[in-house]
Amino acid sequence: MTSPDPGSAGPTEAVDQALSAIARYARPDLDERLRISRARVLDGRVRVLVVGEFKQGKSMLVNGLVGAPVCPTFDDIATAVPTVVRHAETVTVTLVRRGGPGTEPERVEVPAADLAAHVCEQGNPGNREGWSHVEVGVPRPVLAGGLELVDTPGVGGLQSVHGAATMSALPSADAVLLVSDASQEYTAPEMAFLRHAASVCPTVACVLTKTDLYPESARIAELNRGHLAAAGITAELFEVSSTLRWHAVLTSDTEANAESGFPALVGYVRKRVLGQADRIARRGVVHDVLAVTDQIAGSLRAELTAQDPAAAAALLAGLTAAQERATALKERSARWQQTLNDGVADLNADIDYDLRDRMREISRLAEDELAAVGDPTKVWEQFSGWVQQEVANAAAANFVWATQRARHLAHQVAEHFSTDRDQLLPALRNDPSDALRSVRSMAMPSAESWGIGNKALTGMRGGYMGMLMFGMMGTFLGFATLINPLGIGAGLVMAGKSVGDERKRIVTKRQNEAKTAARRYVDDVTFQVAKDSRDRLRAVQRDLRDHFTEQAEQLKRSLAESQQAAERAIKQSQSERAARQAEITGQLEELEVVRRRARALLPTPAKAPQKVAS
Repeated sequence: MTSPDPGSAGPTEAVDQALSAIARYARPDLDERLRISRARVLDGRVRVLVVGEFKQGKSMLVNGLVGAPVCPTFDDIATAVPTVVRHAETVTVTLVRRGGPGTEPERVEVPAADLAAHVCEQGNPGNREGWSHVEVGVPRPVLAGGLELVDTPGVGGLQSVHGAATMSALPSADAVLLVSDASQEYTAPEMAFLRHAASVCPTVACVLTKTDLYPESARIAELNRGHLAAAGITAELFEVSSTLRWHAVLTSDTEANAESGFPALVGYVRKRVLGQADRIARRGVVHDVLAVTDQIAGSLRAELTAQDPAAAAALLAGLTAAQERATALKERSARWQQTLNDGVADLNADIDYDLRDRMREISRLAEDELAAVGDPTKVWEQFSGWVQQEVANAAAANFVWATQRARHLAHQVAEHFSTDRDQLLPALRNDPSDALRSVRSMAMPSAESWGIGNKALTGMRGGYMGMLMFGMMGTFLGFATLINPLGIGAGLVMAGKSVGDERKRIVTKRQNEAKTAARRYVDDVTFQVAKDSRDRLRAVQRDLRDHFTEQAEQLKRSLAESQQAAERAIKQSQSERAARQAEITGQLEELEVVRRRARALLPTPAKAPQKVAS
């Protein structure tokens, strides 16, 4: 592949030229399409998620990439709120709290010195303040191209509530950097996360941090590459030292900077991530410019063809048939509408069933586990953590599958319009899910008092009843009083049995309370995640409906104008036709110039070298 002509216009200039070229045709629908395309190019943000387990060096990595202390770092405190780092002319810190449906998010600017108090676990444990994310703006060249780095929370790891939210954010990311330190090879949760990320995100890379602390980092890197190859995951792995990078930033030490491994990672981000995003943006601009100018040119060519009376009849017949097809696309009973509605209904049912099936299996396993462990209060911390981890995994897998199915549905709908369906699809990006954060944690079973005093009282009660019953039987056997060897022995046996039965009752009660708490937690998560999934699918349905309805309206209007232009051309006199023909030819040439400049935005395939005859 060869690069585009450096002298050619950029994406925004190509859109501006197309806007100027179609201004005379009074097509506000096409004009709006080009303006949306221009705004998309000017936005130009490329989001990179930095993810990983607890205390793997994510914040230090972001600081190293930016070359500034934008993310607070501590030895024993984790990040609790996602931190979005982007370019700004001055240093700014903005706290963002997402509002309800249809409401604008709350934005609060705070001094940069207060950042740690809001994003770290010490100042904001468990994100009790409810911030959806924090935006940090810094003037750094690496961010000037639209790069956004998102330092995700590491509290609880990839299988925690934060991990599920991170998983739901994958479809909105342009790239993912999985951060893992060199102390050990990849764990099962990290490999599972990579598989999910590779299925929904276009670019995935791995970063091995703290190589300066572990002499075996090279061997760990090779083991990790082997795990990636065995799993069929195509992802580059970079070995870096954030400490050396920071030393190089402070001292301008080029040798330390090269040894840190960051130059290769920065080059990857600029070439593969930013470069890929730029190519996608250019392809989108080229497609929009060509589609708009083609609709205008279609009307002009139809009018030009109608100048020939012999071809006019066939042209009008073809335009009438095409307009009928375009009208059918716009109707509520159109096949693409049926495909969309049926697809969303099926998708809602399948996603809901998948979620409930996963949660039912977790509830069953939880009950089996409680039956095996005995007293749940002794292992409650481990048990509740396991349940929350399994629930987060199930919710994350459900999010990923819903995203994959939604994209497949979008492709099915696009097939009703064009074979070039990839260029017709909207972005279909959603915000990260907060469903799990709104669920209350599992309540620990009540620890009913069972001390020495309670045991003695229970034993005395049982022993008294045993001694009374069997003591009376002893009187029939010849003992003179109720207090006799038979009664005393029976009393001791009954006392032990009473203590054992009471212990079993208390344990059974605690198990039942624990089962109820686990079921309630799973039900609450199912309710919240199912609601979030339905909202996301409704948003997908609205986006696809509005997008393709607009496509159908544009096509219908273009065909109607082509038919009207052809009918006007038939009624013109010979002199009018000659003048109009020259005018149409000039306009078509002007449009072709715009189309050539748009095509120049994309690289052209390099020609294969020709064999030279010997």
